[in-house]
This record gives sequence, structure tokens and C-alpha cells, in this order.
Amino acid sequence: MDTMRDRFAPVVSRLLDEDPRVAVVLAEIGKDGFAEAMARHPERVINVGIREQLLVGAGAGLALTGLRPVLHTFASFLVERPFEQVKLDLGHQDVGAVLVSAAASFDWPAGGFTHMAPGDVALLDTLDGWTVHVPGHPDEAETLLRHAVAAGDDKVYVRLSTQSNARGRAVDGVRTHTVREGRGGVVVAVGPMLDAVLDATETLDVTVLYATTVRPFDAAALRRATEAAGTGVVLVEPCLAGTSTAAAGDALADVPHRVLGLGVGRRELRKYGTTDEHLTAHGLDAGSLRERIGGFLRAPGDA
Repeated sequence: MDTMRDRFAPVVSRLLDEDPRVAVVLAEIGKDGFAEAMARHPERVINVGIREQLLVGAGAGLALTGLRPVLHTFASFLVERPFEQVKLDLGHQDVGAVLVSAAASFDWPAGGFTHMAPGDVALLDTLDGWTVHVPGHPDEAETLLRHAVAAGDDKVYVRLSTQSNARGRAVDGVRTHTVREGRGGVVVAVGPMLDAVLDATETLDVTVLYATTVRPFDAAALRRATEAAGTGVVLVEPCLAGTSTAAAGDALADVPHRVLGLGVGRRELRKYGTTDEHLTAHGLDAGSLRERIGGFLRAPGDA
């Protein structure tokens, strides 16, 4: 199966052909995938070199001229390194762009901590007006990329990952979907965490929701689910643990509830190993999730 990032250049290259507003700005990373598109549209495919602050600044400048810029590099260089430009060049100037990342939390462990960005979504949460998509399969990534580019002049972040569920699901860039219904709590699986969550909860009487668009957070879907399954909620995210707990708490602010946020821990893992080893070390494999989810949702007094 191809990866989400494998879909990125072909999809956006087609959008460059279809829509004269679309532009692409690269910081060296991913340039080979756009070689043909650059030959066809040299004025709308720009490689600024390894200058991530300029990447965002140039994108904002293109947006000010009326174009729809798509900016791409590794998550740590797209959100963290040029955060001031994301905050000011896009946010303060009130212009939109589509930020499309690669590498996510620890997709390339050999790259070391410089290439890891589990806090990217939490960092964008400090800013106003961002839509955040976290696809869990290449088919979903393609759909959400098209949604993002077509979203007027909005500020959109699309978080691509090499981690993937076995199959894609119908996503619309807005709603959280119910995958399984139960009465003993609600588990929200974000993006590529769905398969592990389904394995972990196979013997648990819980509702499983699937979220690929986490900002805006689908508060209505969570509220509906808790009406039948109870207000014990577990969020399982491929990014920093607790990233969406505040959003879930806001959704249930008028009812007693408990929320547990599971995700990537804050401690740096210096023996980088493999992606699967990182998942296990952060307690995001199916076995660890089964224990953590079950322990949290188990009724008081249960053995």
C-alpha cells in the first residue's frame, strides 16, 4: 500500500492543473515529486531551499495576492521552527494557507528528535481559526487534501503520517464517525490510531468514534455518544497526549464527566529504534491500550 505522502504530490499536482489559484511552496523536502508540475507551472511551484521561515512567509505573500498556497515539509520544520511566521504572517495578517506535514510524531525515528513533532497540533491550538485534519489512511489523506485546498482562504493543517489503518473510511472534513456502539464509555480514536483502538476494545462494551478532523472538534458527536454510552471518555491520539482533552471537556462542560488523554508522552526517547517500538514505548500498541482504556472505564468496585 502506498503512504499518505505518496498521495500528496500527485493529488496537489492535479489541483495545480485544475485550479489557477493553487500554488505550492517547498523547502527542498519533496521537490522531486513536483518536478513535472514545476515545469508546467514554474510561477506557482516554488522551492525556497532549506529556509522554513521563508517557506511560510512566501506562502503568506502568495495568499495576499489571492492565491491558495500549499506549504510542505516535515512537521517539525513546518509548525515548530517557523511558528512565529505561522502566527504573524498567516494569523496576524488574516490570510490562509494549507500546511501539509510529513513525519508526524516519530515516523522517521532514525532522523532523531529534530525530526519529531508530537506537539504540532497542541502548538497550533494556541492560535485562532485553524482547521486540523489527521487522516488515518492514504485514501482519507487524498480526500482531506482536496477539502483543505478547496476551503476558501481558511488556515488548514493536514498531518500526514506513514502510520496507517488497514482500510480507509468515508470522511468529509467535518464530522466524527461512529464505528462501534457500546454502553460502557466512549473511546475517540484519532487518525491512524483506529485499528489499534478497535483491537484494544474488541472485548469491551464501549462506543468507538473515529475522528480525522480534530479542529474544529466535533462536540455534537461526542455529546450524542455519551448520552448512550456514559460520560467516561478516552481520547487516543497519534500526537502529544492530552492534545484534545480540553476540547472534549468543553463539549461536556455542562455534565459530570471524566476524560483520559492517551498519546505520545513528553519524555524524549533517545534510543530511536522503529516506529512500532515508539508506539509500544508510549503505550499506544493494542495491548497497552486495552489495559489503559479498560482500567480507566472500569466501573468503581469492579475487579
